[in-house]
Amino acid sequence: MRAVAQDGFGGPEVLKVVEVERPEPGPAEVLVRVHAAGVNPTDSWHRATGGLAGEVVRLGWDVSGTVEAVGLGVTTLAPGDEVFGMPRHPVPAGTYAEYVTSPARHLVRKPAALSHVRAAALPLAALTAWQALVDTAGVRPGQRVLVHAAAGGVGHLAVQIAKARGAYVIGTARAAKHAFLRGLGADEVVDYTAVAFEAAVPPVDVVVDAVGGEYGPRSLRALRPGGIVVSLASPAEVRLAQEARPLGLHAAFMAVEADQAGMREIAALVEDGLLRPEIDTVLPLELAGKAHELSDSGRTTGKIVLSVTD
Repeated sequence: MRAVAQDGFGGPEVLKVVEVERPEPGPAEVLVRVHAAGVNPTDSWHRATGGLAGEVVRLGWDVSGTVEAVGLGVTTLAPGDEVFGMPRHPVPAGTYAEYVTSPARHLVRKPAALSHVRAAALPLAALTAWQALVDTAGVRPGQRVLVHAAAGGVGHLAVQIAKARGAYVIGTARAAKHAFLRGLGADEVVDYTAVAFEAAVPPVDVVVDAVGGEYGPRSLRALRPGGIVVSLASPAEVRLAQEARPLGLHAAFMAVEADQAGMREIAALVEDGLLRPEIDTVLPLELAGKAHELSDSGRTTGKIVLSVTD
C-alpha cells in the first residue's frame, strides 16, 4: 500500500510517499481502507521533532474510511461499515496511508450524510473541543465561553459545540474571519490584533486556549471567580494552575484521548445539524508536504484534509 513516511525530522519536505506492507488487524482491531485523513498541528510537531518520544513515527490520527476486515473478537463492526475516528492517540496510528488498523472501539459509524472528507476533518479537533468544554470545563447553558483562535481547526468546532451546549460564545480572530464565526453561531467576535481581548469582553466562565504563551496568564484576567482556562497549547501551560489557584480560578492543560463515547456525541451533533467542519483545503496523499506547509502557516480557516481513495 501507499503511505507517507519520513527518514528524519525536518520541514514538510521530509515527507514522501512510499510503498509499505499492508497491516493486518490484531485481536479487537479492524483494518480500515482509508478514504480521507485529517491533518492537525500535532502532525507537524511530530514530523519536526518526533513529539515527546523524539522518534520518527508514521503520521496521522484522523481517519474516515471503510472497514475492510476485522480481527479476532470484534463484534461491534463488520466489513463494509463506514467509520471515522482517532485511533490510538497519543500512540502513533499512521492514517496517512491507504490502510490503517485501529482498535474497534476507537471508531464509530460515520453519519450517512457526512462525506469522508468532512468526517476525516472531525475526530482529533472535535474530540479536543468536546473534552475541553464538556469533560474538563463542564460547560452549562447560560455560561460565557471564550474561544481563542476560533476560526482554526479546533476553534471553529469549539464554537459550535459550546453553542450546542447552550453557552454564550465569544471568539478571537482576525477581522476577516468575523463573518465566518458569526455564521457558526458566535455571539461576539474580538479582533485580537486590534484590542486586548481580556479588556474587550466582560468576564467569562470558560476559556479554551489553543494559542498558549502569554495567552494563558492573560486569559486568567478574563475569567469570572471560579472560572477555568483549558489550555491545549503546550504541557508547559501546567504552570497556569499554580497562578490560578490564589486568584480563586482554575486552569488545566488537556491532552486529547481516543474516546468512543465522545465520538458518538460528535456524530450525534452532526446528525442533528449542530456541528459541521469547515474544510480549508483538500489535497491528495502525494501532497502531504504541501498540506503541512499550509498547516504550519497558521492562516487556515477550518481543516486541511488528505484525500486518499475515492
